[in-house]
Amino acid sequence: MEFAHKPLAERMRPNVLTDYVGQTHILQPGKPLYQAIISGQLHSMIFWGPPGTGKTSLAKLIAGHSKAAFIPMSALLSGVKEIRAAVAEAKQRWTTQQQRTLLFVDEVHRFNKAQQDAFLPHVEEGTFYFIGATTENPSFALNNALLSRARVYILKTLTHEELIHVINRALSDSERGLGIHSVQMSDEIKQHFAQAADGDARRVLNLLDVAVALANAQEHGDITPEIAQEVLAEGVRRFDKQGEAFYNQISALHKAVRGSAPDAALYWLCRMIEAGCDLAYLARRIVRMASEDIGNADPRALQLALNAWEAQERLGSPEGELVLAQAVLYLACAPKSNAVYNAYNAAMLDAKQFGSVDVPDHLKNAPTQLMKNLGYGKTYRYAHDEPEAYAAGENYFPETMPTRRYYVPVERGLEIKISEKLRHLHALDNAAKRS
Repeated sequence: MEFAHKPLAERMRPNVLTDYVGQTHILQPGKPLYQAIISGQLHSMIFWGPPGTGKTSLAKLIAGHSKAAFIPMSALLSGVKEIRAAVAEAKQRWTTQQQRTLLFVDEVHRFNKAQQDAFLPHVEEGTFYFIGATTENPSFALNNALLSRARVYILKTLTHEELIHVINRALSDSERGLGIHSVQMSDEIKQHFAQAADGDARRVLNLLDVAVALANAQEHGDITPEIAQEVLAEGVRRFDKQGEAFYNQISALHKAVRGSAPDAALYWLCRMIEAGCDLAYLARRIVRMASEDIGNADPRALQLALNAWEAQERLGSPEGELVLAQAVLYLACAPKSNAVYNAYNAAMLDAKQFGSVDVPDHLKNAPTQLMKNLGYGKTYRYAHDEPEAYAAGENYFPETMPTRRYYVPVERGLEIKISEKLRHLHALDNAAKRS
């Protein structure tokens, strides 16, 4: 009876490896993880993947196959005290029963550095096998010392077909699943559930659990389109504004704009909007794209991006999303140049490297007689009084610095004209230096 009251997702955890759904890229004969599980030759591991991809289930299967005791721990609820208790339990089990222990730490990235370091000596000594589960990139979320002692396995979101398999197995299993209820569900509704789950097996089983409860409350007991619509009405895509998925998607949007792929750029924009991304954040990033990847090849892009930001703020949602889409499509189609971006980075590097060198006297401001007596601005050449309004050969850099050329326009868009103009001015400089 206690088992029957557990959530469906918990009841349907696989007991044997053949029942495990997904992750075929690491669980095939010949793959290191598969061979380690089958042979019982364990090592410490990090499972990195989105929610609902089977990290906990896989850890339990590994413990079962290797006949190791399974100690689960959540970084949300545990600390160094719990780690010490697990170490003591593992040591006692080995001393008294000669049984190995597998310590599974869920959300391991939420442990701080000191807590992560607490595992290290015991992993080294073989007190237990360590498996950490994380939804965040281990490169950023975990200590290098812990990473060096564990192999990272990437778990992927389940495919549409794999989620359908999860649904069918839950419906047909009369011991742990819903087979005892004889619930009927059309293939079309199964497709809707799989789509709403967004690659998350736990989510699809939780949705199915709710749907069955509603169906049982009715005489026919089937999952009707009306029940499905009610259950799936609040579906939310996988999106965490602090997490890996967020930064991967904004990266994809930026790279699609840079790559002049308007359709892909629009798709990633819509993915982020649909998932609930802050529109002001998107607007700021679009403005950045206009400067970083288009720049002076089409200066209108920056103005259009700023206009879109302002319009989005005035219109709000959902009307404001359209102007962001307009800006993204324009930027994706505009001629590309990173000349401004490269010039800025190079100049910033010099500014840091050369430090607070003096401004040359001829460029200094001279609002007082004392400053004029000191020679401030004395030899300055007023460009408007020169031929073509250009003081050929003049130096505007500090005297202790070599002359630099940071800005190199590309041969695209308006920068073609800018490049022609700069080549002409450089020719005037060279002629002035020769004369």
